[in-house]
Amino acid sequence: MSALLTIRGLHKRYGERQLFNIDTLTLDAASAYVLTGVNGAGKSTLLRILAGLERGDCDSFEFDGKLLRLHPYPRELRCDIVYVHQHPIMFSTSVAENIGFGLRARGMHGAALAQAVDRAIEWAGMEHARDTDPARLSGGEKQRVALARAKVLRPRVLLLDEPTANLDGPAREQVIALIPTLLEAGTTVVMACHDRDLIGLPGVRRLKLRDGHIEYRPQKGEHDETP
Repeated sequence: MSALLTIRGLHKRYGERQLFNIDTLTLDAASAYVLTGVNGAGKSTLLRILAGLERGDCDSFEFDGKLLRLHPYPRELRCDIVYVHQHPIMFSTSVAENIGFGLRARGMHGAALAQAVDRAIEWAGMEHARDTDPARLSGGEKQRVALARAKVLRPRVLLLDEPTANLDGPAREQVIALIPTLLEAGTTVVMACHDRDLIGLPGVRRLKLRDGHIEYRPQKGEHDETP
C-alpha cells in the first residue's frame, strides 16, 4: 500500500511546554486509523495541524509524492484534507443546505449540486430530515450530517475528532456503520477516539500518542494491549 502523507519531525510547543515531537507519521491511501492517547496528549491538536487549522512545524511534509510546506498551509490541501469537529457547527438553515455548503463554496450549483446533496443525504440516512433545521436534530443525527457534509467534498483524507463521543448506543452504531463506506470510496480516515468499537473495526490501524511520540500498535487479532 502506498503512502499518501508522510510528515517527519513534527513538533508543537506552547511556550516552554512541548506537546509532541513526532519522528515520522505516515498515512497510507484508502486506509483507516484510530488515534488514541490520554486526555491532553495532543490528539485534537495533531488533527487540526494536519488540516491546517492550527500551526505546527516539521522537518519535511510530503503529500501524494510532492514535497510541500506545512506552514503556510498549502491551499491545494484544503480540498484534499477535511476535519470534522467533535461538536460540528451547523447553520440554522436545513440539513440539505448544510450538506451542500462546501460544494457551493467551491462553485458547484444547479443539478450537479442537487444530485450530490441527494446522494449524501441518502448515504447518511437523513432523508427524513432533509428540510429540518439542524438545531432540532439529535447528537447522532448532527454527526451524520457533519460526515455527509465532509464526504460530499470527496476528501482524500478525513480527520474525525471523537466522532462517537457522547452518543447513545443506536446513534453510535449508525455513525460507526458509515466508516467502512468512506474507505470503500478511497478516503483515508483518521479518528481520534477511545471508542473500542471504532478501534475494533476490521482493518483499522492503531496509532497511540504518548509522551509526545507516535506508537504504532497491532491491529485487532494480533498481540494487543489496552489503548
